[in-house]
Amino acid sequence: MKEVILALILSSAAFTNNGEIPKRHTCDGADASPALAWSGMPAGTKSLVLIVDDPDAPDPAAPRMTWVHWVLYNLPPSSTGLAEGIAPHDLPRGTLAGLNDWKRTGYGGPCPPVGRHRYFYKLYALDTVLPDLKSPNKAKLETAMHGHVIASAQLMGTYQRK
Repeated sequence: MKEVILALILSSAAFTNNGEIPKRHTCDGADASPALAWSGMPAGTKSLVLIVDDPDAPDPAAPRMTWVHWVLYNLPPSSTGLAEGIAPHDLPRGTLAGLNDWKRTGYGGPCPPVGRHRYFYKLYALDTVLPDLKSPNKAKLETAMHGHVIASAQLMGTYQRK
């Protein structure tokens, strides 16, 4: 029997990889998180992490920082995605939230001050369940994840205000 190797895949019904993020999912629309789906969970996955960020802030012609839009961790490996506009109380059981760069938990959609920005939705499969990090920022979460990532997937969308 041939061995089948699965790759972790992250996708959205709202936009394709490298495609335009619909206005509905931005500060110019409803600011609703897009629906996300994932598959290909590797054996040994104990939890998932989702980080959404923009490396083009504030201006893609002269980026100075990466702006963090959403931080979730300890998503259960049995989960297969997140519904559009998911509310904190509807997240999969056990999921914890970190702080975005607005210093709050939850999704903050694209809102670029100038130019077309890239938004990276990054999913990580971990070989552990992380302790409660008390609303960590991205840096603190990445430190806690170090040495535990067994697979990752990425979906990138773009947005430019009209």
